[in-house]
Amino acid sequence: MSTDLQPEVRRRRTFAIISHPDAGKTTLTEKLLLFSGAIQIAGSVKARKASRHATSDWMEIEKQRGISVASSVMQMEYRDCVINLLDTPGHQDFSEDTYRVLTAVDAALMVIDAANGVEPQTRRLLQVCRARNTPILTFVNKMDREVKAPLDLFDEIERELGMSVVPFTWPVGMAKFFGGVLDLRKSQMRVFSPGEDRAGGDEEMIDAADTTTLTARFGEVYEQAAGEVELVQEAAPPFDEADFLAGRQTPMFFGSAVNNFGVREVLDALVDLAPAPGPRAAIQREVRPEEPKFSGVVFKIQANMDPAHRDRIAFVRVASGHFTRGMRLKVVRSGKELRPNTVVSFLSQRRELLDEAFAGDIIGIPNHGVLQLGDTLTEGEPLQFTGLPFFAPEMFRSVEVADPLRTKQLRAGLTQLGEEGAIQVFRPVAATLLLLGAVGQLQFEVVAHRLEHEYGVKARITPARYNVARWVTCETGEGPTADERELKRFIDHNAHRVALDAVDAPCVLLEYAGELRAMQDNWPKIRFHALREHAGLMFQKQLDG
Repeated sequence: MSTDLQPEVRRRRTFAIISHPDAGKTTLTEKLLLFSGAIQIAGSVKARKASRHATSDWMEIEKQRGISVASSVMQMEYRDCVINLLDTPGHQDFSEDTYRVLTAVDAALMVIDAANGVEPQTRRLLQVCRARNTPILTFVNKMDREVKAPLDLFDEIERELGMSVVPFTWPVGMAKFFGGVLDLRKSQMRVFSPGEDRAGGDEEMIDAADTTTLTARFGEVYEQAAGEVELVQEAAPPFDEADFLAGRQTPMFFGSAVNNFGVREVLDALVDLAPAPGPRAAIQREVRPEEPKFSGVVFKIQANMDPAHRDRIAFVRVASGHFTRGMRLKVVRSGKELRPNTVVSFLSQRRELLDEAFAGDIIGIPNHGVLQLGDTLTEGEPLQFTGLPFFAPEMFRSVEVADPLRTKQLRAGLTQLGEEGAIQVFRPVAATLLLLGAVGQLQFEVVAHRLEHEYGVKARITPARYNVARWVTCETGEGPTADERELKRFIDHNAHRVALDAVDAPCVLLEYAGELRAMQDNWPKIRFHALREHAGLMFQKQLDG
């Protein structure tokens, strides 16, 4: 076991930002980049008429709508730490992408809209984090607006999320009376002036012990905040690192991302509290980050980050070892060898060639279909990392090309978009029209937009009759050959409603849930799965709700 890699591993922090839509997640991402020095001016995700857009929203449809529909990856350095930041889609129609991103991080930063409190998508994403015991930091955003009382938010977060909350900062006022945040760890108040989008300059700090100045300056709102701080410090447990790392306790921060308030405290806490990369489970064994041999897993594929080159980037989370450009890597699933020479790091769509990477880093490998979601890359050892989920779609559409001469482009576009996992593409066994499967309607709109603008294909996307999908495998108990025979018999008998997905895993498509129950009774040796893992490995549903 090498100790040479430990210093590099220890300085890595890899985390995702998660929230309900419109909580301010992408704005906070911008400000974290700003305060780390990675960018000099922040783009507003709301000012869509301006030429400036959020760094993390690179896709054209995101710029038009002011939402994030794809996860983006950014790397920055702050206080001698290398921070890998993953901004995820807030919209529930793209929750699959977010779930897969959460398999690649060591911590999560949860953004809560102070006016709305804990919202449905927040609960759902939190369940994913809890299933993986992911440490969570909480940022309560938009304190510059009329919002819920801080004590009410404190109680709601604790009650709704089922974990103890430890305030690290506390707001002084709200809306037009928002004076700043009290840093409870450093016993000081950070004062703000609104509307700043540039980093730098001296920020005004007031010692929390100087109550005379604070009362004279902020009056009743300071006195109220001081009383609230006294209450919560009595009610809240002390910060416990072990509870935080186990996902049982969350530090809470208040601020206004759009006005740069409270952001630096969050950035400091990520460096101080978030864990460095830890061991990762493979089917064969546990892989430790400081091992000398490289290993990594593809958790995301994005097509057309550069539309001019029709490229596909495989996002790889480095699990162990030291990556160097041009090294020989084995794709465990296929046995193929790669020697990637154009590996990149990211600041959203801006890329830089990288020469090396360590456990915790996210690297991008351009490829033309060699890599799939869930692929493990190693220096030769046959490892398969676990836990990358695919969810059975809940909505289906038939798709055909408006111009028959563009059929080839349609299939190429759908193949690439299907490989990303943003939409699921199914090839019916006994029909010619391709089927699209999605969790929500917005996914179909994004696919139609991208087909037209990235592949030059106008597609007709029409409702399909299916509403239920299940992947099928077979367990006869009589051995692999008997399993294959029984599965083939099932597929032949149900060819009119069986389709193959992007990795040729068979899936049965049904109109009603009642049909599924009848099919399960009629085919007792067939297993029906609402989730699948890469390479056909199935796992039981861990996520309720």
